[in-house]
Parts: sequence; C-alpha cells; structure tokens
Amino acid sequence: MFWLSHHHPDEYNRTYLFGGLRLCARCLGTYPVMLAALVALFVVRAPLSWPWDVPVVLLLTLPALVDWAVGRFRPAAGSNAVRTATGVLLGLALARSLHVHLQRPLPGVLLAQAALVTGVALPVILATYRRPRPD
Repeated sequence: MFWLSHHHPDEYNRTYLFGGLRLCARCLGTYPVMLAALVALFVVRAPLSWPWDVPVVLLLTLPALVDWAVGRFRPAAGSNAVRTATGVLLGLALARSLHVHLQRPLPGVLLAQAALVTGVALPVILATYRRPRPD
C-alpha cells in the first residue's frame, strides 16, 4: 500500500481520488506541510526553544486528533476539507517537534505531543476496536 493511501474501501469517503490512486485527505495535508515546514525551520535556523512551543504544538495537534476520534465513532461524519485542514495544522505541529527532536532527541515538546496523541488515541482505539467493519 502507498503511504498516503491507507484506507479500506468502506472509508474511501475519507480520500481524494487522483488518477486512480486514493490519497488520505488528512495525510495529504499533513506530510507535504510537515516536510516543507521542517525544511523551512532548518533553513531559517529556528531556535530550538520557544516559550510557547508546547502549547502551540499541542493546540495545532488537537484538531486532527478530535476530528480523527469523531470519525472513529461516527464514520460518516466530517468532510475531506476539514480533514485536510486539520492535517495542515498537524503537519505544522509535527514539523516543529521534529525540528527540535532531530537536534536534541526527546525534547519536552515532542514528549508532550506524544502524551497528547496517546492520551486521545489509546482510549478511542480501545473503545472502537471490536466494532464490526461494513462489508
């Protein structure tokens, strides 16, 4: 499977179709923005510590988590435009935490982001794990 095309047929409403290839709407916002922002942070030699790193990274991560969680409980909910927009915000957050991490492994901003993602994703995954998939 292609890394931006990870949805099952019953979730194709969460993808864009480009030339026969289905691309995840959120990933399409996340990864290109993350890579571009990461390069930009290195090019401008962004500082490795900003006082607002943790709150901003968490705030930028949260919309994608909430949208993803809602989608796990209500698969028909949401739109690809919202998924892509939350992916863009997530890409910015990931770029910042990775920028610091690649130079100073396991910084507080990355650990806080990982804690937030785990704290939201784990209960949602456990709550929806046994839900039957439509045929």
